[in-house]
Amino acid sequence: MCGWVALFNKDHEPVDPSVLASMAEALAHRGPDGSGILIEGAAGLAHKRLAVIDLAGGAQPMTVGPVTVVHNGEIFNYRELRRELEGRGIIFRTNSDTEVLARAYLAWGEDCVLRFNGMFAFVVFDRRNGRVFAARDPFGIKPLYIWTDGRRTALASEIKAFLRHPAFRPEPEPAALRDYAVFQYVLGEETFFRGVRKIRPGHSLSLDPETGTEKHVRYWEPDFEVRDTCREEHCVEILRDLLRDAVRLQLQSDVPVGATLSGGIDSSLVTILAGQLGGGSLTAFTGAFREGPAFDESEYARQAAAAAGAELRLIHPTAADFIEVMPKIVYHMDEPAAGPGVFAQYVVAREASRSVKVLLGGQGGDEVFGGYVRYVIAYLEQALKGAVYQSNDEGEHIVSLSSILPNLPALRTYGPMLRYFYAEGFFGEMDRRYFRLIDRSQGDLGCFAADMRAGLDPEVAFGRFHSLFHHPRTLSYFNKMVHFDLAAGLPSLLHVEDRVSAAHGLESRVPLLDRRIVEFVASLPPRLKYRGAEMKVLLKKAAAGIVPSSILARRDKMGFPVPLHLWARNGLGAFFRDVLTSQACRERGLFDQARVAELIGREEDFGRRLWGLLNIELWFRTFIDGSGRSGGKP
Repeated sequence: MCGWVALFNKDHEPVDPSVLASMAEALAHRGPDGSGILIEGAAGLAHKRLAVIDLAGGAQPMTVGPVTVVHNGEIFNYRELRRELEGRGIIFRTNSDTEVLARAYLAWGEDCVLRFNGMFAFVVFDRRNGRVFAARDPFGIKPLYIWTDGRRTALASEIKAFLRHPAFRPEPEPAALRDYAVFQYVLGEETFFRGVRKIRPGHSLSLDPETGTEKHVRYWEPDFEVRDTCREEHCVEILRDLLRDAVRLQLQSDVPVGATLSGGIDSSLVTILAGQLGGGSLTAFTGAFREGPAFDESEYARQAAAAAGAELRLIHPTAADFIEVMPKIVYHMDEPAAGPGVFAQYVVAREASRSVKVLLGGQGGDEVFGGYVRYVIAYLEQALKGAVYQSNDEGEHIVSLSSILPNLPALRTYGPMLRYFYAEGFFGEMDRRYFRLIDRSQGDLGCFAADMRAGLDPEVAFGRFHSLFHHPRTLSYFNKMVHFDLAAGLPSLLHVEDRVSAAHGLESRVPLLDRRIVEFVASLPPRLKYRGAEMKVLLKKAAAGIVPSSILARRDKMGFPVPLHLWARNGLGAFFRDVLTSQACRERGLFDQARVAELIGREEDFGRRLWGLLNIELWFRTFIDGSGRSGGKP
């Protein structure tokens, strides 16, 4: 985990060292172990380093021949690439993956990204032609932003770096607010800041700083065309080998490595494999709430830790913690966050940072292997529709009514979602029905002021959703849902993963998002991956004999639930009222104050509307009202 800034001016205007240094300093939390800066006329690159590999030789910006690189993340197959390059006579002077990145660019040009297995966001400044090449990893594990005003172009690891440039004026982006009101994340390249764009996952950018010409290339995306026809037993063996190798690669580190452990299949598998392959002591960190068994999965985490031979440290976030850290979370996130789980993750990361520098986690398993309960709800409706009308929208009965029955207990605790989903539109088109399942507003934007609602048309959000949902090679409902969540929902969760770890000087790694795993699973027939709507059926088979059977058989997994609705009805009600009914909030005019006051006392169990409103208001306070603009950290 590192932070970097690259600034390029037009017309040979020299980069101001004080401006570049200030922009980099806004990212100091990402790299507490070292810093570097390089300015050559109108080009400037700065880096804040978290030293994980080659502690002595990996300083940046790193110049290799005619190119200089700043890089955040890890190229996990760098040793293999290094051996290949050494076979071509290339001599290395460090043991870092950043030098491998630079020399790979010199050897293979912009196609170098096709060879990288890792999590990365980097910029290469090429003096041979004065151009800039930047790229972001396939899933968006590492962040990469761009801002230009016609006179200068800046790229950075976090948006807050741009706030330090005297020419930047923070203004909200209406399209982002519209998306967030529905999805609680932003689709496409927009951000909450007008003029600031995301380089999208799996994309590279070729930039001519002098003319401002940009060429964006999608170098990778998941391909769901069914190619692999191996027998199930063989597929399970291939997957198990890929999982082991992914964890092996991501254990590479010159500093202590730990794991975040929820007690679900994904994090348990990663933790246990890390314990088996790591060859040393492993510490696992688990968060749990004291508000009851629905918020405490620590018993399963203990079982997984025992199987891994790991020490388990249990952290109990509280309502008092929530009040304390929410302003800090909003500052570190740069944009409103997707779901209250960010709070619990932040507190766990804070504790983990006291003893490790690298954390392995299970992020991505739900998207890759089909682990969301909403998939079961969607297929229950499809199975009913097929049974009643003897129809099949997919061309192959992946899930029948009889096959889905044993897996319906997974819906036991999802009463509110079921009531909302079946309230209208029964047996509608697949895209409309899945859109309803992921609509975090639950079709009710009444908490926004009337003039705001006019600009929050859900049909516009549906149009953006529609183009992603109907990927040309996703014929089955299952693959359409998975593709959308990989392309749109997962980057928002990885945004959380990156920021809560970076806030505490940690590097977070997610082995289940090894590109080889995702490519292999995507190529398999849906009937192997979602038989009878059993969630993660293929992963469970691969994990059998590794993960305790009690964890594999769980029917009560709920992610990382936060008792926010309980707190809002009790001790935190005053906090929500102080924020959402304050004079500043009323004058802002975004919300219908009467509806907001009503919602504070009656938020549904595990509802997300109150969370979304709180994040929007705190974002405006932090970044529009002034403290973020001045660089002040809450």
